[in-house]
Amino acid sequence: MSFVNYHTKEINCKIVYYGPGLGGKTTNLQFVYQKTSGESKGSIISLNTENERTLFFDFLPLDLGEIRGYRTRFHLYTVPGQVFYEASRRLILRGVDGIIFVADSQLEKMESNLDSLKDLETNLKAQGYDITKLPIVIQWNKRDLPNISSVKDMEKQLNKHNFTSFEAVAIKGTGVFETLKAVTKLVLMNLKGGL
Repeated sequence: MSFVNYHTKEINCKIVYYGPGLGGKTTNLQFVYQKTSGESKGSIISLNTENERTLFFDFLPLDLGEIRGYRTRFHLYTVPGQVFYEASRRLILRGVDGIIFVADSQLEKMESNLDSLKDLETNLKAQGYDITKLPIVIQWNKRDLPNISSVKDMEKQLNKHNFTSFEAVAIKGTGVFETLKAVTKLVLMNLKGGL
């Protein structure tokens, strides 16, 4: 989980954006990166395939205050959504402190959302995590498109654990920071309880 650097007095936390391919994970991260001031962000690293889909991860440290004299730094990652990158998704989940599951609201993407959520639970379990004990927030993305599932239906099919959820249009920034703030708050509450 969190890594504490006693020398620099810094607590490093890992937040992973998880979800189906082309659901908006990278768009979320890029929006956060663009809107974060220069002194509080590091470099964003993006590796892409020939068809411009995110292959590995984007990386962004964010400073969000102190806990008992230690600075808190959040490292934000996206996982590749395509099924054939399962090993990469598993590796990126190692040491995770919080997860934002980005669900694609389009009707035809429901099965992809369900598969990705099942994949998340399987990958977490393989590493000894219980999905119900991790800080997880769900984002219902692409709410601006015409052919979308209702939030009620998405909640029923995808939110069996009653995680906090937000509607979003990541490409416009709607709901992006609300989702991030919610998961960082949950992570910080876990940290304060463990320190």
